[in-house]
Amino acid sequence: MKKKISILLMAMMSIFIIAGCNSGGGKVSVGIVLPTKDEPRWVQDEARFKAALEESEYTTEILFSQGSSAKEKENVETLISKGIEVLIIAPHDGAAAGSAVEAAKKEGITVISYDRLITDTDAVDYYVTFDSIAVGAAQGQYLIDNAEGKGVPLYLYAGAASDNNAFLFFEGAWSVLQPKIADGTFVIANSSEAEALKDKSTLTRDELGKILGQVTTNWDPNEAKNKAQTNLTAAAADLKGDVAILAPNDGTARSIADVFSTDSAVTSYLVSGQDAELASIQYIIDGKQSMTVFKDVRTLVQDAMGMAIDVLDGNTPETTGSYNNGSIDVPAKQTNVIVVNQENVKAELVESGYYEASEFTGLD
Repeated sequence: MKKKISILLMAMMSIFIIAGCNSGGGKVSVGIVLPTKDEPRWVQDEARFKAALEESEYTTEILFSQGSSAKEKENVETLISKGIEVLIIAPHDGAAAGSAVEAAKKEGITVISYDRLITDTDAVDYYVTFDSIAVGAAQGQYLIDNAEGKGVPLYLYAGAASDNNAFLFFEGAWSVLQPKIADGTFVIANSSEAEALKDKSTLTRDELGKILGQVTTNWDPNEAKNKAQTNLTAAAADLKGDVAILAPNDGTARSIADVFSTDSAVTSYLVSGQDAELASIQYIIDGKQSMTVFKDVRTLVQDAMGMAIDVLDGNTPETTGSYNNGSIDVPAKQTNVIVVNQENVKAELVESGYYEASEFTGLD
């Protein structure tokens, strides 16, 4: 009997040991830090990341920084303490995130900058991104293709100056809009800094920074709303009528569109966006937002997790280009983007399985 009990105890201990190994004894393979839970985009990413590792032997933990660089650094330190081998981080502030990832690199952790580039540090191994310049160019080109006549008032808005992507989006938009500003197709309505540079096709970082200083929304829909209201209040009659609006993303696009739609002197507006947020797709169906740049988060997450698994498996991840972050050229994997408007919204977002048709009203 004693022998049987002893064998049984040993068997139970073995089960616990095996279970402990499978869970990593609390150890996490891949740590993921996202900027905030307050934007639908990042909540979507969280769900995709969780699904990406479901069938893998590796474990992951996802933490949110809630718009705080201090919290972001604390999150990274928490993940380091859990023994992560790979850190995937979408920084709240690209420059401020440097100290956090440097702490990770000191521990031999591979750092993957996700969607937003971490700047001014050599502690970044890889960058997974959509082609941000192409995003801005697509937004600008849509305004060009759909504006009619000459002298169309152009209202410029941008993301947060703390986000390197905001510079890239605006750079891409400026590259296609500038010739049309110079030839009089568009008239800049809300930025003296942009007006002063309207004849310059390529802007320096400092010049971009000056424009962003005037037109930033900080990715905040409320700030975008207030800025749009201020701009329209100050605008003369000749800067209303049929207008074009460069809005940096869907959240700000909806807020800005709501403001412009209530000004009786604005007869029509074109407004750009990006991220294909559910609410903005409904706006596009309803004719309240003109377009969005669809960045398929499913693909971006797959690219990031594929890169992480390559590292964990001892392989070298595939890259397609590089981005200079002010310190080094960071090897990058780029994902393509798609322009979505009323004409192709069903094909690109419903038939592809990204959204369900039942989530919208008025979809033909």
